[in-house]
Parts: sequence; C-alpha cells; structure tokens
Amino acid sequence: MFIMKSLIFLLLSGLAIGDRGNSSYSLLPKLLLVSFDGFRADYLQNYEFPHLQNFIKEGVLIEQVKNVFITKTFPNHYSIVTGLYEESHGIVANSMFDTATKKYFSDFNDKDPFWWNEAVPIWVTNELQENRSSAAAMWPGSDVAIHNTTPSYFMKYNSSVSFEERLNNITMWLNNSSPPVTFATLYWEEPDASGHRYGPEDKENMSRVLKEVDDLIGDLVHRLKVVGLWENLNVIITSDHGMTQCSEERVINLDLCINHSDYTVIDLTPVAAILPKINRTEVYNKLKTCNHHMKVYLKEDIPPKFHYQHNDRIQPIILIADEGWTIVLNNSLVKLGDHGYDNSLPSMHPFLAAHGPAFHKGYKQSTINVVDIYPMMCHILRLKPHPNNGTFSHTKCLLTDQWCISLPEAIGIVAGALLILTTLTCLIIVMQNRLSAPQPFSRLQLQEDDDPLIE
Repeated sequence: MFIMKSLIFLLLSGLAIGDRGNSSYSLLPKLLLVSFDGFRADYLQNYEFPHLQNFIKEGVLIEQVKNVFITKTFPNHYSIVTGLYEESHGIVANSMFDTATKKYFSDFNDKDPFWWNEAVPIWVTNELQENRSSAAAMWPGSDVAIHNTTPSYFMKYNSSVSFEERLNNITMWLNNSSPPVTFATLYWEEPDASGHRYGPEDKENMSRVLKEVDDLIGDLVHRLKVVGLWENLNVIITSDHGMTQCSEERVINLDLCINHSDYTVIDLTPVAAILPKINRTEVYNKLKTCNHHMKVYLKEDIPPKFHYQHNDRIQPIILIADEGWTIVLNNSLVKLGDHGYDNSLPSMHPFLAAHGPAFHKGYKQSTINVVDIYPMMCHILRLKPHPNNGTFSHTKCLLTDQWCISLPEAIGIVAGALLILTTLTCLIIVMQNRLSAPQPFSRLQLQEDDDPLIE
C-alpha cells in the first residue's frame, strides 16, 4: 500500500510540474492557512463547535500545539510561517527596540522591513516560484515588503474590516488569479480580543464569542464550497497562542521595587523586557527580589528551553510573570485575560485542524510544535523549505502521501517480528537435534522373494 501511494504521489507531482508551462495549473496544490487569534486548545472541550467539529471529522486534529516563547501574537504568527524560534526570525515580541539603529517596533509601527528580514516567510518563497503567487488577508507581516517581496494580493491591516470581506477577497484571489494563488493566509482577531476583555473563564461572554467564531468557520467552509474550491483546497485552521485568566489581585508593581528612572520598559507584561539606564547588575538585583511570582533573568541566563537568547533585540533583563499574574507600573491597566507566559503551560497552547486532499480523514494527534507547521506546509506546496527549527516527521501522520506508524503499531510490529523469529529459531533447533541424533541399529530383513546377493 505504501509503495502504491508513493507511486501515485510521484505521478501526480510529475504531472503538476510538467503542467507549469501550460495555461492550466489545476494540478498545483493549493493551501489556505487560517488563524483565529487567541483560540485556546481546551475551548474545544469546554464549548460547542458544530461547524468546527464537522471540519475536524473529515480531516485531522492536533489537540495541542506547543507555541514558541514568548507566547505573543506577532512572534508566534511569524514562527508559523517561517518554522523558526523567535531568536532566529527576529520578531521577539510585540514591542521591540534595536539599540544599534534606535528603532522601535510596535503593533502600530510594524511596516519597516528591517524587523522582518531576518527570516523568509512561506508566502515569499511561494511568490518567487515560477507560475505561482500568494495572497494574504491581514496575517501579521504580510503587508510588509520582506526581502523586497509582498504577496501578489494582500490587504493592509485594518481591524475594522469584517471577516466576510477578508474571506471574499481570499476566495476571489484563490479562484481567479493568474498565475494562480497557491498559498493564502487569513487572520481574524477573535477570540483573542474578547479573551482579553472578559477572561477565558467567563462562560457567558466567551460562549457567545466562540459561537460567533464557529459560525465564521461555517461561513468559510460554505463559501469555499460555493465557489468550487472546497474539494481540491487544503485548509489549515489554527491559532498563535492560548489565553489565561488574570485579575487585579494578582499584580506585580515594578514601581514598588525600583525607581522608574533607572530603566526603560521595552515590553511590559507578562514578559517584561528591561533596558537598564544605570548599572545592569544593580537593576537586576533590585528586580530579582521584587516579587516571588516573577522570575528575573539576565539575558545570558535565560533557560535554553525558551530558545530566547541569541538575538540583539532581546533586552539585557527579562522578567517572566507566573501564570495569571500581571507585571504593571503604577498607572497600568490589568486585562482579565492575557498570554505571553511560559510556553510549556497548557493554557498557552492553541490547536490545529486541517482538511483537504493532503490530509487524512478522522485522524487525531496529541501535539506538535508550532515550528513543525512550516515544513509540513512546504511539503504540501512542494516548496524547498528554508533552514528552520521544525521537524517534518512530527506531522507525517497527518498526510496521505506519507507512511506513518504510530507507537502502539510499532510496538505491535516489533513484538510480532520477535515472536516469529523466536518460533523459527525454535523450529530450526528442533530439526537440527532430530537430524544429528544417533539412529538405533536394525538388522536387515530379507523377504522370501528377495534374491540374495550371495548364495
């Protein structure tokens, strides 16, 4: 079966590649990547999602995706499309400062390619292929000329633009573009915005918001079916991070520990990036004893598990609040829900669901890393991936053209093989013993009608 699948895949690949010089590109694989910001993985167990569950039933589900540290919107969205940790792709926070150029980056000042050029997102790679193009509806970074390249079709970020308008543009571009759009991204701000406002444990408000998100997923599938894209389009629905509950009682006020004139806050909470104005060690020592619900690290001492050391945009001192705690200054407002915490926390993990000809039907897997999504997407699109931190083998079981054995199956195969070898060995030993055993002497008996050799 594996050999047959491989031959079919190679045949289709050859047909698609050979078709690039023609006017029809129908055999080129197409992929739509959709992000619902702040969609915590366990929302799937705690709320009803009829449209999303139908999508999952006919596709695959990763129950939890381990995102990268820090678990913020810009860094994780860039990790999804580059397969890199933040220290490698350079978008290390939602707010950044570069000491060499004195440049600042923020949600409202993010269009300078300087910040994005340390990596190559998949839409740029796809755009540079012959007879292909890319499209984007407000995915972070997609409206920036990264390495002097934008998607052929994109929307400048504007949060007031409806999901319907974004979706209409994406489906139009996927269906009516030349060269064809083979990779597209679509971003939506919910349920992140409501998670910050109400907190993920507000059942009443989050039930309403998540129902609206599920309805949008239903609209997405319906729209793709109406325009004839559904059967041949691969669709990935995922998110960048989760959300945890916060409160005004769980705050860490830096102004109670250190004079604000001694340092600059580049990014505040729940991971604060501190640029000292005085001696670094003095600032560090004051902050280290500030609050036992906050870990304080010199840049070089940040735990290796975070992959958050080797970039000049990471500030000299990093503060990490415990889950649910908020780092504030005296005049700071506390959100009822937040993200950015330690990426090992389940509350920070999103999910991933996928549907289409590249994916199995009805398959579930417990976890992958967010950086694993990139090499999988490159494989689906037949793109050569740039160097990345992802592992393709972590996603092979999702894909129809890959041979995959689960751990129980592998154990069963090994146990079966050992049983067969043991049985064969025992049979060989028994046969050898029988052949080598001495036979008892028996006298030759002549029958009456036999002619003796000697008379």
